Amino acid sequence: MSTLSETDLDRFRERLAQRREQLRWDLLDKIKSSDDKNFAAVAGRVHDSGDESIADVFVDMNTALIEKEVSELRDVEAALARLREGTFGICIDCGAEIDRERLQAYPTARRCLACQNAKEDRRGGRDATPSL
Repeated sequence: MSTLSETDLDRFRERLAQRREQLRWDLLDKIKSSDDKNFAAVAGRVHDSGDESIADVFVDMNTALIEKEVSELRDVEAALARLREGTFGICIDCGAEIDRERLQAYPTARRCLACQNAKEDRRGGRDATPSL
């Protein structure tokens, strides 16, 4: 069990609930407004394959933004579930307590800093993109 106080847990619960609502509204707005309007607007003017590629980029960017927000919403929902279960603030890998500072900066954290660093090292770090 975490040594976070009930006040701490209530604050995290409120913060996560607010973020969940914000993400839900943002996603709803993006989905409503997308309907491939960007693609349709550009594609209506398409005269060559270059213009069509630009239209595809607009659609891909919108899709990527939606996927990013859906992923964050899943993380927020998982953190709220851990709060309900009493496991919030406990590392899923080693069972150690996650530092309060880490949770304040990243309230959806599932791992302590040491385990997160080890996971990233195994994957080749956060950005495994080769440099030129």
